[in-house]
Amino acid sequence: MNKKIFVTLIVTVLMASSVAVFGWGVWGHNHINKGAVLSLPTEMGMFFYNHCDFIVEESTVPDIRKHVMNDKAEASRHYIDLERYSYAGRTTMPRTMDEAITKYSKDTLDRYGLLPWYIQDMMAKLTDAMKHKRKTEILLLAADLGHYVADAHMPLHTSLNHNGQLTGQVGIHAFWESQLPELFGKSYHLYSGTAHYIGDVEKATWDIIDSSHKLVDTLLGIELKMRKDKPEDKQYAMDAGGKPAKNKFGSPVHSYEYAHVYHELLNGMVERQMRSAIADVADFWYTAWVNAGKPDLDDLDPASMTDRNKALYKEDMKAWKTGKIKGLRSDKEF
Repeated sequence: MNKKIFVTLIVTVLMASSVAVFGWGVWGHNHINKGAVLSLPTEMGMFFYNHCDFIVEESTVPDIRKHVMNDKAEASRHYIDLERYSYAGRTTMPRTMDEAITKYSKDTLDRYGLLPWYIQDMMAKLTDAMKHKRKTEILLLAADLGHYVADAHMPLHTSLNHNGQLTGQVGIHAFWESQLPELFGKSYHLYSGTAHYIGDVEKATWDIIDSSHKLVDTLLGIELKMRKDKPEDKQYAMDAGGKPAKNKFGSPVHSYEYAHVYHELLNGMVERQMRSAIADVADFWYTAWVNAGKPDLDDLDPASMTDRNKALYKEDMKAWKTGKIKGLRSDKEF
């Protein structure tokens, strides 16, 4: 399918939905997956680059399955409410999905989230697809895995107070992960180096979850102090009726001034989490490839495709090493 047609289809479907799209938003997921492609070593990176458009566009499909298609099995894959699991560190948690179901029950996981265990299951599937060189599966699974690993870097995906609903901060989820990157992301330096091999995928997954969760109180606390005693017209952009404006998904739109102050007080948190997400997505893809026996993926594409893309790859890599991701035009949510 032509890229422009595919993008238009996604945008049309999303705009037809009355619910918010959570999980870094379109801008964030697009940039994370493309940055991860550019972080791969050349021996596997060219294959991924040949299909970069697909991997970038597919980065938001898990959210479409969740919100637009109302896939009941999808929602719990994007988060984990650590408070409900009495989380006290990785060693207190089940190692696998099966162990988690045995300990907590499937209903519990469906309600309070299973993100870290699902990431590990996706890694196993991607490794198997690479081992057997199943091209379509490799691309689909890699793109989806990129989405879930990225979600694990969004602090509120690890908390029961996922949208500030427990602290009078409803809307902070989309504010942090979508509006702030859309407003200020052009200034981010996102270069994360070349992918590294992960010796212990389970530990690496929980390290991401743990690191993100430690940011929850700061993320919420700064905004809670900001909003104290401030009237709505100082927090939000206002519509023609004098009410807080909302975007096409029903999320409140914060004023530029309010967003700018919050972004500054976060002291680079959004940028750091996005850069870390790019590095970890690339590391997970690279590790799956190594564990699959380092199969030659280049022969899955015609040589003519690779030859056509080499100049573009070189140009993108030059920009990438300065911290910039070129060639993306993501749908705006705010």
